[in-house]
Amino acid sequence: MTIRITGMNSGLDTESIITELASARSMKVDKIKKDQTKLSWKIDAWKELNSKIYSFYTDVLSDLRFDSAYTKKITKVSNPDAVSVVTGGNAVNGTQSLKVNKIATTAYLTGGKLTSKNGNNKVTGDTQLSDIGIEKETKFELEIGGKKQEISINGNETVADLTEKFSEAGLNAKFDEATGRFFISAKESGADAHFDIRAVSGDADSAAALKNLGLDYSSYYNSDGYSKGTDGATMIQGVDSEIELNGAVFTSSTNTFEINGLTITALKETEGETITLTTQQDTDGIYDTIKGFIKKYNELINEMDKLYNAESASKYEPLTSEEKDALSDTEVEEWEKKIKDALLRRDSTLSGVANAMKEAMMTTHLPGVEGINEGKDIYLSYFGIETLGYFKAKDNEKNAYHINGDPDDSTVKNNEEKLKKAIANNPDTVVEFFKQLSTNLYNALDEKMGRTDYSSSFTVYNDKLMNSELEKYESKIKTEQDKLNDYIDRWYQKFSQMEVALSKLNSKESSISSLFG
Repeated sequence: MTIRITGMNSGLDTESIITELASARSMKVDKIKKDQTKLSWKIDAWKELNSKIYSFYTDVLSDLRFDSAYTKKITKVSNPDAVSVVTGGNAVNGTQSLKVNKIATTAYLTGGKLTSKNGNNKVTGDTQLSDIGIEKETKFELEIGGKKQEISINGNETVADLTEKFSEAGLNAKFDEATGRFFISAKESGADAHFDIRAVSGDADSAAALKNLGLDYSSYYNSDGYSKGTDGATMIQGVDSEIELNGAVFTSSTNTFEINGLTITALKETEGETITLTTQQDTDGIYDTIKGFIKKYNELINEMDKLYNAESASKYEPLTSEEKDALSDTEVEEWEKKIKDALLRRDSTLSGVANAMKEAMMTTHLPGVEGINEGKDIYLSYFGIETLGYFKAKDNEKNAYHINGDPDDSTVKNNEEKLKKAIANNPDTVVEFFKQLSTNLYNALDEKMGRTDYSSSFTVYNDKLMNSELEKYESKIKTEQDKLNDYIDRWYQKFSQMEVALSKLNSKESSISSLFG
């Protein structure tokens, strides 16, 4: 860093003079920096808007071009306490009969109450197995879903250790200290997931260990799938669920069945009752899909209109560091917000994208069919979907569409529900129209987002060009800053030379004065 000491002989404030002389050139550097800042902000504004446009393009329009987005069906169940149904788009319309014969259960073992050898101490997870009568290493057999394995225990292990072994073997296991019992279940429901815990054949120690652990139950099951041992252990056998749909029998290890587009969940046995399932077109679902589309379109087009029609900020420029220091943080924030809000004002690229979307909405049409505008073309307005009058709509909402009769829209909720009537009378034609509308919008945006020499793929603005211009500003700033520094240095050099000359002159005057005493 150069240290300059000036004005010692002349008495001039050299630094202030040079700063004033260089102010015009300094302002030029500041202007370039401000332009760079504005361009950087503009790129950020475009990135944010482009993200919203791309989301509308991929998440909304992409799906709405196809039947699957509209094929909403619903199934009414005569006894919803016994069965729940989720209806897929490929389900067949019509009425079916259903019976629930069995509910799937999970194999569950409730152990007998454990007691310590002396009968006084409470059994906990920390209780050693020797305290409940298991003195030496013992094995017993465990079979889960037809696969056999052995579990080995000894007296030094604890109740918690045994619980962990059951878990590692593939069961849900817990020892409840409050009741002093093991609670063990299969991890899945159904007959195939059933498990058994048995003593090793012919091993008296193994049989005794199971009894001491409260896990001994008899080897037979009654008609309900229950087995109860003499020590209080109870086993519930895992059972598959069974339903009859239109007379055909279906079984499952769970209580859920996926049959011909229906996901049927059995909730309880119907005990001979026949349940009716009625599958039909979900007209409310089609309406909600269209309403959701209109809402997303409005949000985007309103945002674009707001940016395009923003109040002018031509009198505002980004602040320099010195200018920011003279203002409060709130004042700086408000100042910059005015600039940022107006960055896309009257932007031709923005106008082009918005107009392409508006044109697709206004011009999409299909020939009328029997029952729907027969002999004439069908436009959005036929379904009661229109913009409000110019003077009735709010600012930056003049291109938003409203669905007549929409209870959530106070401006048109009392109008005739044309869209719902059209869906009820001819849902296929309604779907076909909105598929075409979505396709037209999709294609319009696809064209705007095509890759060019100036823009990347899926980008509606010239991001490549703008980023290139942003990089060039660095070079411009460096060039002008170097020129400014050279200019300042030259002036300091001139003033320095002046100070040297004045110093010599003062020295001579001092010498002459000394001659005359």
